[in-house]
Amino acid sequence: MALLEIQNLTKSFRGLTAVNNVSFEVNEGEIVSLIGPNGAGKTTIFNCINQFFPITSGDIRFMGQSIKGMKTWQICKLGIGRTFQVVKPLARMTVMDNVTASSFCRVKTIAEAQAQAEQVLAFCNLISEKDKLARSLPIGGRKRLEIARALATQPKLLLLDETAAGLNPSELDEAIELIRKIKQSGTAILVVEHIMKVIMSISDRIHAISFGQTIAEGTPEEVANNKAVIEAYLGEENA
Repeated sequence: MALLEIQNLTKSFRGLTAVNNVSFEVNEGEIVSLIGPNGAGKTTIFNCINQFFPITSGDIRFMGQSIKGMKTWQICKLGIGRTFQVVKPLARMTVMDNVTASSFCRVKTIAEAQAQAEQVLAFCNLISEKDKLARSLPIGGRKRLEIARALATQPKLLLLDETAAGLNPSELDEAIELIRKIKQSGTAILVVEHIMKVIMSISDRIHAISFGQTIAEGTPEEVANNKAVIEAYLGEENA
């Protein structure tokens, strides 16, 4: 049984269909990348999974259970963590306090939350930054903090929304290594990303969409050589 099942998902906004009848799965322990040009509907799919947006039609199932209509916090409790394109840490709080706050999704006492936060910060290579204000971190550090906050909720499935955007080459390598570590720890990952170096390095499978519809699915090599994908990114004349 798949961990996450997207079944004929459609999301419309006042007559504009942003996601149109999309279906795919994420299995336990794998990394699936969701790619497509800007405006293809990738983040909208994330927002439907978390139920920031109500679904127009179709269903989303997690561990065999429909999560359609659930509250966002209930979905987090079930085991789906999430990062965002635009990282917004609790800027006037320390790095440690940011992650401690997320830890209360699973634990009840400050001591337990702080202990869990320490473990997550060490995992994300942020332990040396724990007493700094979150707003003082450079973009690479803020991106890692965003991941740490999501990991502190102990997700079975982690949704990563453009985690590598804005990073320099060495930070990209660190991001790839961290994503691989997360997979090795047993957490499945669904990634939205534009940087092909990241996509090709980490993905077990890729699901490509354009104008809200599926255009290809398969291994990184299969999708990279798919004519419809090349057309969506480069235009028909370059395919």
